[in-house]
Amino acid sequence: MTASALPTVLDLAPVVPVVVIDDAADAVPLARALVAGGLPAIEVTLRTPAALDAIRAIAAEVPDAVVGAGTVISADGVDAAVAAGARFLVSPGWTDRLLDAMQASGVPFLPGVSTTSEVVALLERGVSEMKFFPAQAAGGTAYLKSLAGPLPQARFCPTGGISLASAGSYLALRNVGCVGGTWMLPADAIAAKEWARVETLAAEAAALRDRVS
Repeated sequence: MTASALPTVLDLAPVVPVVVIDDAADAVPLARALVAGGLPAIEVTLRTPAALDAIRAIAAEVPDAVVGAGTVISADGVDAAVAAGARFLVSPGWTDRLLDAMQASGVPFLPGVSTTSEVVALLERGVSEMKFFPAQAAGGTAYLKSLAGPLPQARFCPTGGISLASAGSYLALRNVGCVGGTWMLPADAIAAKEWARVETLAAEAAALRDRVS
């Protein structure tokens, strides 16, 4: 898939795994398990020293993955992530400087919002696709549903506190394109390198779209 053919991040898959990688050697087998389970969009958060190496490895060795960078909070982070091979960017929040850098990056991005004013400010800047974070703490499905009336042009990827049990209620909302989550990435499975277990959990998550369509 070429960069020009990359669909909107919100439409790649119903669930975007939010990955924290401590050991870059785990990146490729983990990504392969997620892709095999039906989750090709993989957000590797820039929270660990291994993150950029993990993005490079996935970009180079897992061609069916669409690897992105999460927890992007600076212009330098934007540049480093794109240089490493990130094909989309996700931030927990945004500033004008960060938004300028993401818009100039040439890759799709989801700036984070948690208030109506932030949504309106992004719409004013020509951005209609956003991350809603922290989803559960910021009002959950009730908040997002209330935004759909006055701000129908805004679409969201809610992330933060979402589980397999609650993901379907988010995906049923007309202004939600996908959700971000970590439940398909249990720490004990990654520590034990149980990639088949990750694939099974990913397949379960990928099937959520069919349940609410």
